[in-house]
Amino acid sequence: MSPMRNFNEDNITQAVLDRMIACTDPRTRKISEALVRHLHAFVKEIEPTEAEWSRAIAFLTDTGQMCSDTRQEFILLSDTLGVSMLVDAINHRFNGDATQTTVLGPFYVEEAADLQSGANISREPGGMPLIVEGTVEDAHGNGIANAMIETWHADGSGMYDVQRATGKSALDMRARFRTDANGRFWYRSVVPAAYPIPDDGPVGKMLDAQGRHPFRPAHVHFKLSAPGYETIVTHVFIDDDPYLDSDVVFGVKDALITKLLKIDGHVSPGGHEVAPNTMLLTYRFVLPSQS
Repeated sequence: MSPMRNFNEDNITQAVLDRMIACTDPRTRKISEALVRHLHAFVKEIEPTEAEWSRAIAFLTDTGQMCSDTRQEFILLSDTLGVSMLVDAINHRFNGDATQTTVLGPFYVEEAADLQSGANISREPGGMPLIVEGTVEDAHGNGIANAMIETWHADGSGMYDVQRATGKSALDMRARFRTDANGRFWYRSVVPAAYPIPDDGPVGKMLDAQGRHPFRPAHVHFKLSAPGYETIVTHVFIDDDPYLDSDVVFGVKDALITKLLKIDGHVSPGGHEVAPNTMLLTYRFVLPSQS
């Protein structure tokens, strides 16, 4: 092998690629080589000054230092650059009318409580009352019994529980449910509001520099799973929200938008008693079978 010396902008990319010749894992080598090729091409295109490159490194350093047990700034960075949705699209190329997927987001918590259908998942006072009635079905329209539904959302002010406090006792507006024999589930909560992602860190500064707002349209998160079926992570967005066409994390899809209906009387379409002025969110989820 010829000596690797005298590097310049014309030969350094190939020199770095040649250093990986001893990599024995094909996937690692493919990823590493692609990273080097695209990163070098990016640098050659923008021709950063040394000061600009130093600021870029400082930005990534600040992003890592902003991460904590309740905040993941790198997820926010991935989300706001559209990378999270791109990865999601690549990994969920489902056929038919399977429920469309979207990003998990930074506020998912695995330790949510297991509750019985009909429970009220919101302990916070205030907010317009909401009832969620849904079904989980297979591709043929058959209800999937005992499917797991994990759900979480912001409150009526646009805040998540983990933004207000930490610890299991602070968990609110999130829970896990199981479908009945016909694939149905329901619960009570409050109508969530649109909200800004945390924008007091490096990602917020990036958005400001790019002339972008930090807002997400109002939505409810769902993660649905059942043995023999693909797991679905998705949102259901509320119709007429002003941020549907400019979601900061690019997560909106037409099929995931639904209109909240105001229930007249004291009984929901699913036959559940409700308080006056309760709003209804209803949605049919379809899980594709595992191949």
